Amino acid sequence: MRSLDRTGVSGSAFDSSKMARKFLGQLLVEHGYITQEQLHQALEAQSGLPTAEALGDTLVSMGFISERDKLRCLALQWGVEFVELDSVELQPEFARRIGQELARRYKAIPIGQPNGKVVVAMKDPNDIYAIDHLRLLLGADVEPVLAEEEDILQAISRTFANDASVAAAVDEALKDIDLADVQLASEVEDGEISVEVLREMVEEAPIVRLSNLILTRAVQDGASDIHIEPQRECVKVRYRIDGILHDAMTLPRKVQASLISRLKIMANLDIAEKRAPQDGRISIVADGRHWDFRVSTLPAVFGEKIVIRVLDKSAISIGLQRLGLLPRTLEQFEMLIQRTYGIIIVTGPTGSGKSTTLYSVLSKLNSPEKNVVTIEDPVEYELPGITQVGVNPRAGLTFATGLRTMLRQDPDIIMVGEIRDSETALIAIEAALTGHLVLSTMHTNDAPGAIARLIDMGIEPFLIASSLAGVLAQRLLRTICTRCKTPYSPPMDAVRRLGITHAIDQQVTFYRGAGCEWCKQTGYKGRVGVFELMRVNDAIRDLTLQRASSHLVKEAAINNGMMTLKEDATEKVLLGVTTLEESLRVIYAG
Repeated sequence: MRSLDRTGVSGSAFDSSKMARKFLGQLLVEHGYITQEQLHQALEAQSGLPTAEALGDTLVSMGFISERDKLRCLALQWGVEFVELDSVELQPEFARRIGQELARRYKAIPIGQPNGKVVVAMKDPNDIYAIDHLRLLLGADVEPVLAEEEDILQAISRTFANDASVAAAVDEALKDIDLADVQLASEVEDGEISVEVLREMVEEAPIVRLSNLILTRAVQDGASDIHIEPQRECVKVRYRIDGILHDAMTLPRKVQASLISRLKIMANLDIAEKRAPQDGRISIVADGRHWDFRVSTLPAVFGEKIVIRVLDKSAISIGLQRLGLLPRTLEQFEMLIQRTYGIIIVTGPTGSGKSTTLYSVLSKLNSPEKNVVTIEDPVEYELPGITQVGVNPRAGLTFATGLRTMLRQDPDIIMVGEIRDSETALIAIEAALTGHLVLSTMHTNDAPGAIARLIDMGIEPFLIASSLAGVLAQRLLRTICTRCKTPYSPPMDAVRRLGITHAIDQQVTFYRGAGCEWCKQTGYKGRVGVFELMRVNDAIRDLTLQRASSHLVKEAAINNGMMTLKEDATEKVLLGVTTLEESLRVIYAG
């Protein structure tokens, strides 16, 4: 990138008259981001997709370029400057004229006024309507530049942090809850208030603002789960970010009843039922995108606890290449999923990314000539061109009954959300034996453990040996923040525990995050998968028939080329993707 002045705009002339006429693929090849062969591969992959996708997005999903590489060449194509906002001094006086709401709607943030024009970093510099609106609000001509969407949203959060922080917004909402609401809330705790009055409470503006703030802030912070936990003296709100729970808000107990009821109404749950668990969904628009939230309530000592799973629809189109599979493992896994029959199991603990992996596989395999059917509990993401069925035990629709019916629907590929019992396992295996590719998940510690788990369920070893094609075990590790990544020398005992013996004798550089605004001083930003792929060969089949122990199956899998979870994690530590401590926390402690 050109050298920037303090506004972030290049001081040199920017001539793009020739660039604008070129296709993105040409620009990427000419500037050395991809090879001609990679461009051909991407164009072939793009033509095979069931729905249209921009070439740049296809190249990113295939792992050939990064999002920033794509944007740099798009900027050349469109004739605008590309700006990295983390190195730019923000201009809050201009941002205040737009306001936070419009800034987030347009994905735009002013960054300076070097030549009379206000320079505005935008996700889409070609949005003429947005530019005209911004020109009116700013009272000056606008010069749009291109920036990464996530950078823009982070810059907006930093710019407006002093004007409308979370604490200030919460305090403002709480101040608006008058004495009558406090009295009603106390009556609710004693069980004396009617449902009609409670409904009136939750329609009050302060509670509406507070509940919306909790949801939108979770989206902005990149949380995967929201925990709303009633305690004796207060209500705690915690966000799970990159797998770790963080305290977000501490609310007075007086808002508990109305807040819980408001969220239950948003999720279409029964606010009069407080003694039984309930499940529902909420849909909102935040940061210009549609978000779904899966809501679960649980009666506890001090009232109902609510846990809300944040469902990011962009996760389903992440692509196998961006899950974190090392090249050799990715090649083996892509060959495995091209089978026309057999069962492939993805295993790991809750929250290890199994669903994302399965959805990525389905997105890759989905095509007009294939009938793909899924049964899930619940259906988290909608996939175009795929028939998805949600489990409904009250109506008699379980994994087992749904799977039986699916087999009469002429499927080519079947995805079963989870194998929980012997009946589901048996039907899935029978489907795999009769010419269907079956994808499913289980909870085991490693890939070889899936065989022992199926045998424990009562499945005959000969059926497992005949149907099981492979098992992918996975975990999620936090990745080092790229903005504050620094080299360091780790303690040698930690290096020995991880088994990186050659790092002791050789000059190996380790990295960690120093902590910055971008990663909220944690040193980590985002997560990556670590994987263990066991492909079933004749040796493993023989051991299965003999009901051999898992460690013998593991030895055979390693001899067949399996890289263990520990080896995969070690490789990512040496590549500087994650830290030694994070690997020890997830792989060894788990």
